[in-house]
Amino acid sequence: MARQPLGRGLSALIGEDSRPGGDSAISEIDIDLIEPNPEQPRTRFAEKALDELAQSISANGIVQPVVVRRAGARFQIVAGERRWRAAQRAGLRRIPAAVREVSDEKLLELALIENIQRQELNPIEEAKAYRKLIDTIGLTQEEVANRVGRERSLIATSLRLLRLPEDIKRLIEEEKISAGHGRALLMLSETSLQRKIARAIIDKAMSVREAERAVKRAGHPPQSPASKKVAAIADANVRAAQTKLMRRFGTNVKIIPKTSGEGGRIEIEYYSSADLDRIFQLMNKV
Repeated sequence: MARQPLGRGLSALIGEDSRPGGDSAISEIDIDLIEPNPEQPRTRFAEKALDELAQSISANGIVQPVVVRRAGARFQIVAGERRWRAAQRAGLRRIPAAVREVSDEKLLELALIENIQRQELNPIEEAKAYRKLIDTIGLTQEEVANRVGRERSLIATSLRLLRLPEDIKRLIEEEKISAGHGRALLMLSETSLQRKIARAIIDKAMSVREAERAVKRAGHPPQSPASKKVAAIADANVRAAQTKLMRRFGTNVKIIPKTSGEGGRIEIEYYSSADLDRIFQLMNKV
């Protein structure tokens, strides 16, 4: 399926010629009347990069206006929060801004598109933004993919990172480990093992491949030939049951046995409140 070019929504909103001196009307707005986007998926702004942008703005002004919407007597940023923050540091009292009508739903979508387009979100911020589009607006993963110009598989892969414990997600946000390391850790079902390997990744400066090998060793300790045969039979049964459940519920289902001892857990994915209701109805019919 062809994807909508990433950022096209922003271009349409801002206008192709929304620059000082262009054809689109740009207003000079008091910087103190502008407030940040409450739906901004980006929560971390690099101090050094902001200082550098502030210096550039002091020397050259703001090349591209920010985009705002009215919020009572004030204005709310739709796109350009980083420029607004840097302009404050540069001591500007007024900045060029394009005022547009934007719904709450579109506000989150456009903020997400802007940050993805400029590659300014860390992997956890990006995953949280996708999750918010799904939970708040009720989009499916496929619809999110269409909105932001990404493949659905990439959206699903991104969302999986949110299953990690909070402390490991912070390690990704702080760039102490990568999203690839995080995905490797998701192969472990026990959080204690995830944390142990995460610490080893940092201490030993492991590559993603090295982390994957460490995860496999931690999750699958050496077995005797007889144990391997029993495990192979069990794995085949688990896969068969998993496939049957996926067909039954029409969504991704994972059966995750514990790495030691009996038991495990079953994970059933849903993509919206309506999808959850559908799955629940199917469960009641079992």
